[in-house]
Amino acid sequence: MSLTGTSFLLTSFVLCAVALLLPLVLWSKVPGPAPVRAAARLLMLLFVQGTAISVVFVLVNNANNLYDDWADLLGTGNHVQQAPDLGVDGTGGISLKDLPRLRQSFRPAEGPRMRRAGGVRVTHLKGRVSGVNAEVYVWLPPQYDEPAYRHRTFPVVELLPGYPGSAKAWFGSLRVHEQLRPMMLDGRVAPFILVAPRTNLLARADTGCANIPGTVNAESWLSVDVPRMVMDNFRAEPAPDGWATAGYSAGAHCATKLAVAHPDRYRAAVSMSGYNDPKGERTSLAGRSLDLRRRNNPYLLLRAERVHPRVALYFSGESGDGYQAGAAIQAIAKPPTSVDVVLLPRSAGGHDMGLWRPQLPEVFRWLTERFDAGGENTANAGGTADGGGDADAGGGTGAGGAAGTADGVRRSLPPARSSGGSTRAELASGTASRTGAARRP
Repeated sequence: MSLTGTSFLLTSFVLCAVALLLPLVLWSKVPGPAPVRAAARLLMLLFVQGTAISVVFVLVNNANNLYDDWADLLGTGNHVQQAPDLGVDGTGGISLKDLPRLRQSFRPAEGPRMRRAGGVRVTHLKGRVSGVNAEVYVWLPPQYDEPAYRHRTFPVVELLPGYPGSAKAWFGSLRVHEQLRPMMLDGRVAPFILVAPRTNLLARADTGCANIPGTVNAESWLSVDVPRMVMDNFRAEPAPDGWATAGYSAGAHCATKLAVAHPDRYRAAVSMSGYNDPKGERTSLAGRSLDLRRRNNPYLLLRAERVHPRVALYFSGESGDGYQAGAAIQAIAKPPTSVDVVLLPRSAGGHDMGLWRPQLPEVFRWLTERFDAGGENTANAGGTADGGGDADAGGGTGAGGAAGTADGVRRSLPPARSSGGSTRAELASGTASRTGAARRP
């Protein structure tokens, strides 16, 4: 039984109700000597406490999609079948063009909000390169099945959750498909295919979207196997011009890292409350050695490039929770890399879904402006929130200034204090993102 399903929620409520009724009905009717009666009454009280805690857990889990099943919760799940050394590019020397086309069967996804806005579908993918076997959720834009678009290909955004977190979170807690469907229908955003692969691949550890020989090839799973499957089964635009990543918290780190490390696979990335140094997530496998931290830190990867890649990066976050990570990369980025950084005030919310969910319309308007989606769908998609105007007007999108899109977000939010005074080390690592969130009352 899924931990995020309606069935489990109702079951927990029923058990809690039964637990409350038992003491009322049986308290004075328990037979036997005094020690037996005392033990029985204690068990009834413990049953009440346990079921009440379980109801709270289920409600919190449904709101944030932290654990999808019992294996995730108990730390017994392992989706890695093998993890060979795949080299720097993560392909192991395999010619991806020579791989036979992979046809997958999809079924309607189960869980809260999965059936809305046209419905989310899911498949179980056996990664041919990465050695990862896990589920991938896909949502198709409303135009996909329209006859007028039968020969069109569609841009793709790969959605990455935080840790712990379920791939369903983007659809369940963030309601991305429900928010975007009406915007796609009236042309405010491009008709993106949304893809959410599982990122929780090992028990009690965040893979940090890294390739670690002998342990996990999460980077190849996300940047090779999943995109190849999507392009084999749907009318998706080819990489890199038709592909982007987006994530929040640990998923934000992954989104940025994948785009910076593989500009041949992605053209843009969105980071909401992310960080640069993998040690920003204390359970990250990529944060356990200095070498892994260096190889998976997008700030250091970009700084080491003699010629910066043609990627567009969008960062949003509060001071101490994602903003510094974006500011650090913006400070070193050179064209054709472009960076937009949005400072969110503390009044906007904390490190949770309530902060990230309202950002999605603006995030996908920004992505629309970065893609040449063509056709009438995106002809009117150049505007920004609250009359922000064209993203390339006033300030531009280069490394030296924020875009008009970011200005539109700023104008729609309450004023915030300056985040000046951050140390060079904090800017470079971005590790203050999680520690700042932990300190917040």
